[in-house]
Amino acid sequence: MQLKILKRGAEADICLATWNGNKAIIKTRKPKSYRNPLLDLKIRKQRTLKESQIMSEVKSFGIPSPVVYCVNVKKAEIIMQEIPGTPIHDLQESQIILLSKIMGRLVGIMHKNGIMHGDLTTSNFILFNNTVYTIDFGLSHKTLKPEDHAVDLRLIKEILNSAHAQIMNPCWQNFLSGYKSVVGTSQFARITNIVSQIESRGRYATVV
Repeated sequence: MQLKILKRGAEADICLATWNGNKAIIKTRKPKSYRNPLLDLKIRKQRTLKESQIMSEVKSFGIPSPVVYCVNVKKAEIIMQEIPGTPIHDLQESQIILLSKIMGRLVGIMHKNGIMHGDLTTSNFILFNNTVYTIDFGLSHKTLKPEDHAVDLRLIKEILNSAHAQIMNPCWQNFLSGYKSVVGTSQFARITNIVSQIESRGRYATVV
């Protein structure tokens, strides 16, 4: 199997390959030399298994995401479908504004079903064939805690503010609108209130 390195990250390497005739992404978690080797392997196995399970689970909620082709727990490796679209981050500003509502709705669906993504950026949403896919569940975990969901919202807001500063306000309002349409008024108020509390500590701007 020929591999093409797409990204070397702190946690994992991402490669492009072919799997049964289809283009695929191979994500391999890298060993950490500062950890005990047995503990390190155990952690990488657990995180690989959890990520693959959550990737499959979110599809059952209706979240477009890559298909998991194969999981090699011993190698801490996931082979998954390549989504050959364009990251939301790289689209025209007018498209990003419009698609922010869809991003908000997708995050709302995840949260409503007890999944925190953990790494919400506009690069982890990909537009392909007029569908927005969510990728990279490496930091995701199962939780219904509003505090955890607030962390997701705080992160995507921070990304919008830094990477898309010129269109931050309409993007954020559209994101919140899509999110609220799924989680409902009461839960929306609860979670955004927690984000406001975090922001009031002085590091972040006001939420709404």
